[in-house]
Amino acid sequence: MKITKISVYQVDLPLHEGAYKWASGKSVGVFDSTVVQIETDEGIEGYGEVCPLGPVYLPSYAAGARAGIKELAPNLIGDDPTQISVVVDKMDTSLKGHPYVKSAIDTACWDILGKVTGQPVATLLGGTYGDDVALYRAISQLPPVEMAANVKAYKDEGYTKFQLKVGGDPNEDIERIRACREILDASDQLVADANCGWLMHNAMRVANGVQDLDVYIEQPCESYEECLSIRRNTSLPFVLDESIDGLGILVRGFEEGAMDVVNIKISKFGGLTKARQARDLCVSLGIAMTIEDTWGGDIITSAIAHLAHSMPGEFLFSSTDFNSYVTKSIAEGAPQRVGGKMASSPEPGLGVTPIWDVLGEPVFVVE
Repeated sequence: MKITKISVYQVDLPLHEGAYKWASGKSVGVFDSTVVQIETDEGIEGYGEVCPLGPVYLPSYAAGARAGIKELAPNLIGDDPTQISVVVDKMDTSLKGHPYVKSAIDTACWDILGKVTGQPVATLLGGTYGDDVALYRAISQLPPVEMAANVKAYKDEGYTKFQLKVGGDPNEDIERIRACREILDASDQLVADANCGWLMHNAMRVANGVQDLDVYIEQPCESYEECLSIRRNTSLPFVLDESIDGLGILVRGFEEGAMDVVNIKISKFGGLTKARQARDLCVSLGIAMTIEDTWGGDIITSAIAHLAHSMPGEFLFSSTDFNSYVTKSIAEGAPQRVGGKMASSPEPGLGVTPIWDVLGEPVFVVE
């Protein structure tokens, strides 16, 4: 089998809530997503998606994803997409760094491999555990009373895991956390996610201000070293996210006791291949994980579901269904939330088919 054509599409994904707000006043109202279609000489196609959270979250941005794919794609024509490790090595040789650029291509190759073998991607990634996976709901940063109301509304829809966007004024963040924890049951999970938004002294103020609550602190400061300093001075359970971008930092974090939970974002690692490596390393080390991505629609949600559903349940801290946050569907067959949970598709590959009328014409084609 050989890759004969790579087509790239751009699609805007507006949010149901109008805007997504997080630390330091950052906000996005419409997500700019990129969809990759890989065609082969045997008529089998694979699909992938990458959607950075704007240009101010991580060192990635939507136009950069498309420019990088345009740089990579000519090097992959004629290669066998089912030889995924070979394709990954080729991408790493052809373009140093920029893992998010490679993510959609890698995911599309997994989709093709699943279709060729007649198996869901989750089966190829190790096999499914249980019937479904539990989801968290991200709560956009708003005044405390409004955030608590949103938590209540999503709890009524079946969610039991919540990720509060904090990282602003420490006094208001303490109020946000307290207001939201108050309306939750003891069995509900609450994460205060600062998205690198606090300086160390403010992070300590917040950690001390909610020390009596059942709450996780996530990525309080920008650097790994700053977060480690806070970790060593609080007894609250600790989550690392933005600092975790490879196997090396996972090993270091484990050795230094830097976290209890890590977030594995598929595109930050470069696709399902390397995200699976990180997932399996965490399982070996005994570290719980949230399986997710930076953002996206139906295709990314499907990839998340396959990776999350194919890991032992006790290690899955949470996952997410990004397609429920946006107003536009870009593929049929994607997982849909039911009572705060979702399941990966049992169909071969990712189990999704793009809605071509929504995607429109490709922004470029390489063949």
